[in-house]
Amino acid sequence: MKALLIGILSSMFFAVTFILNRSMEVGGGSWLWSASLRFIFMLPFLLLIVWMRGNLWSLLIEMRKQPLEWFKWSVVGFVLFYGPLTYAAAYGPGWLVAGTWQFTIVAGLLLAPLFLKSDGSRHSIQSRALLISCIILAGVILIQVQQADQLSATALLIGALPVVIAAFCYPLGNRKMMELCGDRVDTFQRILGMTLASLPVWVILGGIGLIQAGPPSSGQLIQTFIVAVSSGVIATTLFFIATNSVRYDQGKLAAVEATQATQVLFVIAGEAVLLSSPLPSGVASIGIGFIVVGIVVHTMNMRVAGRRVVAVKSG
Repeated sequence: MKALLIGILSSMFFAVTFILNRSMEVGGGSWLWSASLRFIFMLPFLLLIVWMRGNLWSLLIEMRKQPLEWFKWSVVGFVLFYGPLTYAAAYGPGWLVAGTWQFTIVAGLLLAPLFLKSDGSRHSIQSRALLISCIILAGVILIQVQQADQLSATALLIGALPVVIAAFCYPLGNRKMMELCGDRVDTFQRILGMTLASLPVWVILGGIGLIQAGPPSSGQLIQTFIVAVSSGVIATTLFFIATNSVRYDQGKLAAVEATQATQVLFVIAGEAVLLSSPLPSGVASIGIGFIVVGIVVHTMNMRVAGRRVVAVKSG
């Protein structure tokens, strides 16, 4: 239950990404700067946090053991996650990007067979969790349906396809890094390590942005700074803490990942207040109901699973 609440809290801070990325694109900012600046701005905060906790040197030692693995899965989990999200924001509204992003709920479950249990066997796809996640996904689709007729087929495709790629890369990179690090690094160290490992790519993207669009405006600098703190530091840390606490249980892990569906609700509310977007009604309202029901059912499923574990141990 605690992990789910942390997951929902993280989704609220993540929602800032979709709202401000769209705002920056509407204002003429380059998606290359939106992507790269977030992680460049994150770096000093994370360095300070890890250094003050006395864990910086141990992280660097850990990264030196397998530098290519750190680079590979950091690129998958950060670059191939956030790059497509910011690119999609140039072609679609925040609700489309945030809604399509919810494919990560199902993606995380489908990726389970790629990971090994402690006994060497592979995890199986949790059918119960998959069914519950599909309820949430159905709710997201209903929200999309109401507003999809406002966009052309091309805009829908370009605005959605990169996000689907990101939806698979984020849980894949996150889980692979948890598998690689084990308990040797904490959440702050892992986020800093992934930021450092992927930094060369962000610098290259920033350089391309400089050549193509010139330097970022003051408005884009301020908004990307807000995204870096809210989404990059606070939301990512909360989400990694939540997933790390249930990483040995694929069903619970799927439930925590499913809390990210609430981002759609936060984005709808945020765009209504900040960008004067209309609130959902009709079919979209039913979709919101599906999301809420799905989260509640996931919570109940986690409690039942927890009781079974306690019963087995006591027996």
